[in-house]
Amino acid sequence: MWTDLAFYLPILVIVVAFLASAIKILREYERGVVFTLGRFTGVKGPGLIILVPLVQQMVRTDLRTVVLDVPSQDVISRDNVSVKVNAVIYFRIVDPDKAIIQVADFLQATGQLAQTTLRSVLGKHDLDEMLAERDKLNDDIQEILDAQTDAWGIKVANVEIKHVDINESMVRMIARQAEAERERRAKVIHAEGEQQAAEKLLEAARTLSLQPEAMQLRYLGTLSSISSQHSSTIVFPFPIDIGRFFAGPDRKAAE
Repeated sequence: MWTDLAFYLPILVIVVAFLASAIKILREYERGVVFTLGRFTGVKGPGLIILVPLVQQMVRTDLRTVVLDVPSQDVISRDNVSVKVNAVIYFRIVDPDKAIIQVADFLQATGQLAQTTLRSVLGKHDLDEMLAERDKLNDDIQEILDAQTDAWGIKVANVEIKHVDINESMVRMIARQAEAERERRAKVIHAEGEQQAAEKLLEAARTLSLQPEAMQLRYLGTLSSISSQHSSTIVFPFPIDIGRFFAGPDRKAAE
């Protein structure tokens, strides 16, 4: 009995080792890049994969979206302002064979390319554009990265600039600039109001000048509103035309 066990045990171990190296199970989001005697022979998966031991090798790839955090980069804007900018990139593998064969480490290659592209694109814009037009900058960076990583079988889905860090002196300068801009707008609005008021007064004067009696009625209406304020003393300019109107008959008789 022990002799039979000693005979079959090595065979059993060899069979188990053979099956372990030949049978592979890939998850739904995984693919296997298969090489036969060192040559690429196809992409397999997901599910049960059977390989020929010692003849075929398989490299697993993950097709899920990868979130890559780009570290802060020192960027000098087009208007010579030094800022620190970091971003996050979302990408995934669409061609597993290219991601394994065309580049040694697609994750590191994409990260380094993202850093250089971030500095290159942002260096072409002013500081105000970095702060106000992030969506446009994100689209520009995503388009450049997607075009360059296409040869690696990688699809860059999205790029988001997270922070634009500015030193304290520049923050104070921006605050003073914003304050001056608000003051300028307030002065312009006040001047426009004065201009519109002057135009309306001129229009009213032209309307009243068409009939002298309208001006007299305006004076009487103003006097009526002042008298309703219960003031003991009322100083009111007396129009000369009204005096002439009341003195008209007597003056004509005297003449």
